[in-house]
Amino acid sequence: MKRQSMIIGSAILLLLAGCSFTPEYNRPEAPVSQDWPGGTAYEKAPVALDEPLASDIPWRDFFTDQRMKQVIEMALENNRDLRLAALNVERARAMYGIQRASIYPSVDATADASKSRTPADLSYTGEVAHPEQYSVGLGIFSWEIDFFGRLRSLREQALETFLATEQARRGTQILIVSSVANAYLSLAADRENLQLSHTTYDAQKKSYYLIKKRFDVGLSSELDLNRVKSQVAVAQRNIARYTLRVAQDINALRLLVGSLKALPDDLLPDDLAGVEPPSAITAGVSSDVLLLRPDVLQAENQLKGTNANIGAARSALFPNISLTTSIGTASAELSGLFKSGSGTWLFSPQLSMPVFDARLWAAVDAAKAENQIALTNYEKAIQGAFREVADVLAVAGTIDDRLNAQQSYVDAASQTYRLSDMRYNKGIDDYLSVLDAQRSLFSAQQELVMLKLEKLSNQVRLYAVLGGGTQ
Repeated sequence: MKRQSMIIGSAILLLLAGCSFTPEYNRPEAPVSQDWPGGTAYEKAPVALDEPLASDIPWRDFFTDQRMKQVIEMALENNRDLRLAALNVERARAMYGIQRASIYPSVDATADASKSRTPADLSYTGEVAHPEQYSVGLGIFSWEIDFFGRLRSLREQALETFLATEQARRGTQILIVSSVANAYLSLAADRENLQLSHTTYDAQKKSYYLIKKRFDVGLSSELDLNRVKSQVAVAQRNIARYTLRVAQDINALRLLVGSLKALPDDLLPDDLAGVEPPSAITAGVSSDVLLLRPDVLQAENQLKGTNANIGAARSALFPNISLTTSIGTASAELSGLFKSGSGTWLFSPQLSMPVFDARLWAAVDAAKAENQIALTNYEKAIQGAFREVADVLAVAGTIDDRLNAQQSYVDAASQTYRLSDMRYNKGIDDYLSVLDAQRSLFSAQQELVMLKLEKLSNQVRLYAVLGGGTQ
């Protein structure tokens, strides 16, 4: 009968030990459409079946330009933001280790020695006494037995915090990879526009000398001379502007790389034509890929953490059972500390039951409110991610048409400028038509460069918003 009682008691303890008040977690339904947006803007967007996910494509495979990859590698090694994100992960891992260890008892070794003086009128012998006491032992002090799952809920919350921090680090890496790539492409575009400005300046300077000679012999008017002079000044201004932008691009790239050393010139691009475009990728056909984005996963980990906090808050309403126990040896004399019969032991369980504490119920309500806040943030993260991908797909679906139209415009503007210059040299038109044609051509060429940059940058952005760049 006694044996059966022990078995029943052990079963009850095991049952209580497995008790948890944490609500069962079920992933919320995504508050967005399963399909990407449709319409004219998306007809040529890269959406296809049976293609690898962006999150499964290492960035070294996505980027094909060798010089760009070296710059990205330098940034991943030296960037301070990524370094801080990695340190935050280490801190969260350590905090999780602390919380996980709280479930298990800690064993401490103790050693005590005391000596006191007892006056004669208080001594049993009627004489002054100097009692001594020595003890050595091993003990478990105030170990909370997690019958109702409070510590396990806190451990789960710490784990989700750690995982959320790791997702934040992954998100930081994606941001750095894409930022370096975009800064690299911006530098290439601005250098190309700088070259275009120099070419335009040379052409304007040549026109100025020709018109100046004609003016000196009375074949051109002073108005034409001043018009071409103004264009020379505009070309000089454009050279200064793009020289500044190139310097700023290099500074931005250097900051992203995070190195005190200057970037080697042989790693920097001369123009967009010299940069190998990234690999083509697809967004797939379902928005479920958004659930793999680090920021969405981070929001979900935070949601799981607040879910575990509800369990911890609920379990605080139930009894707290702690145990203090120790074994050792004690003696009135140091020499008798380890003699036979000097052994001691202590077994002291303690149960405390909250009777009235309004703060505990308020803590449960606060935990539930935090859970709803985390749920809303999770849904916002998915909706924001959906909008980002939709915007990128809209650009991808229209950029080729815009590029083709702009190229036709540049060709037409170039021909117009050539014909206007010929008509001016033959005396058919004044220089104003040449001036307008040249301004239109330069503006069209600039826009063409920016559209080329937009196409390449949009490919990088599509890779980033789909969660690529962490492997």
